[in-house]
Amino acid sequence: MARPYNYGGGSYKPKQQSTNSWNQHAYGYSSNFFSGDGSSNNGNNTSLVEDFVAFVKKALRALVKFWRERGRRMVVTAIYNTVHQIKRNLTYNRILSVPHLLVGFWVVVLLWGERWTFHSMVENCAWENWENWPAGAQPHRVALVADPQLIDPHSYPGRPWPIQALTIKLTDNYMKRGYGQLQEQLDPDSVFFLGDLFDGGREWKTAHGDFRDPSWGPHPKSEQKYLKSWNKHYGEFYWLKEYGRFGEIFIKPWIKSGMESGKEHKRRKFVTSLPGNHDLGFGAEIKVPVRNRFETYFGEGNRVDVVGNHTFVSVDSVSMSAEASPEAARHDLKPIYMPTKIFLDRLQWLKPIAVEKELRMMRGEVPEVQFKHRIEEVDKANFKDKPSLGTEKTPELPTILLSHVPLYRPPGTPCGPLRERHPPAKPPKGQTGPVVPDHGNAISVSRGYQYQNVLDEQQSISLLKKVGNVVHAFSGDDHDYCELVHSEEQRRVKEITVKSISMAMGVNKPGFVLVSLWNPLDSGGKPLNPDQKQTLQTHLCILPSQLSTYIRYVGFAIISVIILVVRAFLVPVLKLTPFALEPEVQGVQYRGSALLPVFKAKVEDYDEYGFPSSGLGSSRSGGGKGRDRSGSSVGGHGHSREKSKGKWRGQPRIEIRSDEREEEEKWRPKGRGMGYNKGKDTVAAVVVREMWTTIWRATWMVLGWFGWLNW
Repeated sequence: MARPYNYGGGSYKPKQQSTNSWNQHAYGYSSNFFSGDGSSNNGNNTSLVEDFVAFVKKALRALVKFWRERGRRMVVTAIYNTVHQIKRNLTYNRILSVPHLLVGFWVVVLLWGERWTFHSMVENCAWENWENWPAGAQPHRVALVADPQLIDPHSYPGRPWPIQALTIKLTDNYMKRGYGQLQEQLDPDSVFFLGDLFDGGREWKTAHGDFRDPSWGPHPKSEQKYLKSWNKHYGEFYWLKEYGRFGEIFIKPWIKSGMESGKEHKRRKFVTSLPGNHDLGFGAEIKVPVRNRFETYFGEGNRVDVVGNHTFVSVDSVSMSAEASPEAARHDLKPIYMPTKIFLDRLQWLKPIAVEKELRMMRGEVPEVQFKHRIEEVDKANFKDKPSLGTEKTPELPTILLSHVPLYRPPGTPCGPLRERHPPAKPPKGQTGPVVPDHGNAISVSRGYQYQNVLDEQQSISLLKKVGNVVHAFSGDDHDYCELVHSEEQRRVKEITVKSISMAMGVNKPGFVLVSLWNPLDSGGKPLNPDQKQTLQTHLCILPSQLSTYIRYVGFAIISVIILVVRAFLVPVLKLTPFALEPEVQGVQYRGSALLPVFKAKVEDYDEYGFPSSGLGSSRSGGGKGRDRSGSSVGGHGHSREKSKGKWRGQPRIEIRSDEREEEEKWRPKGRGMGYNKGKDTVAAVVVREMWTTIWRATWMVLGWFGWLNW
């Protein structure tokens, strides 16, 4: 009989059951934690640490016991069966079977859709394919990227978590591949972002400052129900995570490209400071703490850069628009628009300074000014003789305006044939110019909560006047491409609105714009080619349509299923070798792998492996001998178990009768565990089994490959 349980180290003595007897036993733990009155039990006064150590020891003993009795055998069996199944699958005919050939086809299809198509599309945009400069020209090459708008909880607030996470992963991968090919193949000298780096950047609560909505600009009703959750779960820390996510997608490839050999002395510039309405908000609804956070990590939105002998002027147009807002007459909005206003008022002084610094660097001089080294008497010192940058003699370089919001244009002004959403309207017979107005092909002149499609007309005119000498303007915000020449009031400036680089911004084919700058100067800043009229060239680079790629996947998937279904029907008709493996008969596999036992172990089996004998025979006596249930001796001088030439000698195992196994097979359902047996399985069973096995095999292998490519 089994050994009785022992409490407190002594023999088991039944006690009279009390009302709190369960507390006294406490399932092996200290009774201090189970006593009803909170008093300690001096007979078993153990600490929580001691109880935990005892629990761990008990668990380890149980684990060791399990390993010795069954675990070791289970592991060996699993390894054996795994190796055996791999051997059965790695046969020549099985590897070259139709399902595996389809998987090989899908490997190529997914490599094309997830990798090669990006390389091919960007390769078509190679600089030498469209640049048209004189021989020997060394242009400065710039890439303009607009509206990444990293997907976040603000993008699709009602979307459940798994779909939301999948959307974020797929859109991030798309931008990584497109932008990665831009850096790898085109290797631009400079990169400028045109705003809307995030989608919900303006919504994530700041660590400092007043984050409340202004009374004149509350959230729309569709977002009101999410505000409490956003303010609770998405704050400064979440914004910093998004900042790191932006760096992984865009900044890291830029740094990696610059570290390649041969580029150590190459002058490169990476500018991400231009804000968009999704980064800060728009006009009167901007919260100053949000802008302060953005500028802390990305730089000031208003800046001047001299790149490729051109002056790039970036203007925070979303903050500037607050001055033209109707709320400016009723509320103090100066904290929002005054920094941009001051910047524009000082711009005619800032531009020459930036140009002079660039020229000094070209001449190999220190970019900053230096005072003359001389000693003067204080009363005779000439304080008017102070060195300065940006004098009237400093030449003015062609100016390029960068703004997130496009400049004003009359409603219906067409955007040209490269606009994706709606092609230009067909002009009537005899008309050579475009149809005006063409509202389908134009940027809508409208506004709403936290956005305005184009700048105010008077602000656009004033902006171009204050910047001065603008030869070209670039903007974002609209997500689609738009190219036009403005009116005389706006100085006939040519403007290009750059496509979004994200696949989730409403355009089927995202992209970016390449700009080639060539304006050779002498050491004094004078053009070496004074007759040169054009100093920049642009090119729209299109990325692949991810929607079209997924549609192709669906088409190929339908064709693959049809092929596997047709093959399944042909297997019994043409007597083809089935793909579904026939399960092996019990006893053919490794002994320990059978689902049902084919023998019953005797006591000696447990003795050899150190298994406990309780429950299988009588308890041991002092002499180390015992008896089985029939009374036979099983001690040290009884029948022993020895291994000789692969066969077991000594006391035999109790074999299960073969007629019992036959009875089991008799009641076994057809088609389960017996494999494809000719003459026994029906044609329908064979077809269904083949369809299920082949479709499932191809599905998990293809999905696994797709997941690996997108991980």
